[in-house]
Amino acid sequence: MSDPVGIIGGGLGGLAAACTLAARGHKVVLFEKNEWLGGKAAVHEEAGFRFDMGPTILTVPSVLERIFAEAGERMSDHLDMRRLDPQWRCFFEDGSVLDLDQEVSAMALRLKGYAPGSADGYERFIAMSEKLNEVSRKFFFWRSVEDIGDTLDIKKNTDLDTLRDVLSLRMGSTVARQIRKRVPDPRVAQMLDHFTQYVGSSPYLSPAVLCGIAHMQTDEGVWYPIGGTRAVPEALTALAERLGVEFRTNTDIARIAMRGGRASGIETTRGETVPLSAVVSNMDSVRTYRELLGGSAEARTFDKRWRKREPACSGVVFYLGLDRGYDQLLHHDFVFSRDAEEEFDHIYRKGGLAPDPTCYIAAPSVTEPGVAPPGGEALYILVHTPYLRPHHDWNEMLPRYRKVIFDKLARTAGMRGLEDRIRCERVLTPVDIHNRYRVLDGAIYGLASHGRFNGAFKPGNRSRELPGLYLAGGAAHPGAGMPMVMMSGWIAADSLDGDRRSNSGELRRSA
Repeated sequence: MSDPVGIIGGGLGGLAAACTLAARGHKVVLFEKNEWLGGKAAVHEEAGFRFDMGPTILTVPSVLERIFAEAGERMSDHLDMRRLDPQWRCFFEDGSVLDLDQEVSAMALRLKGYAPGSADGYERFIAMSEKLNEVSRKFFFWRSVEDIGDTLDIKKNTDLDTLRDVLSLRMGSTVARQIRKRVPDPRVAQMLDHFTQYVGSSPYLSPAVLCGIAHMQTDEGVWYPIGGTRAVPEALTALAERLGVEFRTNTDIARIAMRGGRASGIETTRGETVPLSAVVSNMDSVRTYRELLGGSAEARTFDKRWRKREPACSGVVFYLGLDRGYDQLLHHDFVFSRDAEEEFDHIYRKGGLAPDPTCYIAAPSVTEPGVAPPGGEALYILVHTPYLRPHHDWNEMLPRYRKVIFDKLARTAGMRGLEDRIRCERVLTPVDIHNRYRVLDGAIYGLASHGRFNGAFKPGNRSRELPGLYLAGGAAHPGAGMPMVMMSGWIAADSLDGDRRSNSGELRRSA
């Protein structure tokens, strides 16, 4: 009997890989250093309040549906999903408020009254976004991709349709440029900029192809699972258990073992060696090579290829249990900065805190009152910050920035008296995120998607450096965000399964 497949990390990517592999008949053991499964999709409960600690919404639910379908099950049988529409509310420095509707025509009608001259441009932007998403589905999603050579063979794909697809990517342009070519109102442009925040990157530095994210949201919607986003890893864990996956929590991995030029097992920090037939790492890809394969030729080769890519942004997250909510808030809200370019410049170029930041707010009692005592709110506030730099001292920075953030919320979103409503408070800083989730320099979203030509590419799911090693998670293809992370787990599992079947003479399962 062959050794099992080992998965390092029980985040959403690791759970998706475990379910897919087990559904296809592989014996799977999953190792997780923490006592819980689900990675950043964790939960904090205190004084009758329940907080999602990481992601707060689910987009592109078809990805999760596909993982359940691997086992012949339906997602809808295990998750109670509620559509959020309007998808979020925007508060701007000039005192205006704008809701984002899912239906494109309804949103265009709203914009005709709010920002004359931007409605037609919004529709043109969404049409472009739909085309970019179509090209991404054809060449980029649901397969292991690391560079342009993995997406298409130029010698074989020289027909006019393929050439049109390549031209539609607008290579050399940025997200911000494409938005502002179509949408003259700076507030509407700033709202559209923030689709790139799903991948923790600046719209001024990200390639235009990432405009395709907008269509994903208008097409499949924004959803909230009752029980919070924590319900997603719980449902995947239960599916994996039904499929026979073995879980080993509180087990930290020190090294990936190699034999005969391929991954052959893992060594735990307690000194245990576990033989494995293959390894899927749901740990940050850079830290996988740096820490679990450190000093090897494989690690040096990987580092040479990716060393110039910076981590994505980090963030400071406040979990505030309030005795009274704010009636002006929807379930999801953005309180936008006074100047988008200034904000992104500080975070991504200067490596400093934005003087006037954008604040993301989740007020889930709007949809699920049980997250807080009656009349209260389990308020979640996320403000993006730079990834960790040597000179950052968050013990000193946090109190000052907390005041900046609370002042911003009072001034721009009318959230006055916030301090007086707080009954419990917990905060995560970039240092906490770095240590808790074993990510690179506290980056929430893996590697930044910066670069007008290659910014969308991440380390591929099938390791080029070490046979038998596969990568999943936000720092691997196709990138960050709940659906993409789960897709990365599926791709890693599908690649491993296809390689195994090919090597054993069986027909390779197609994606």
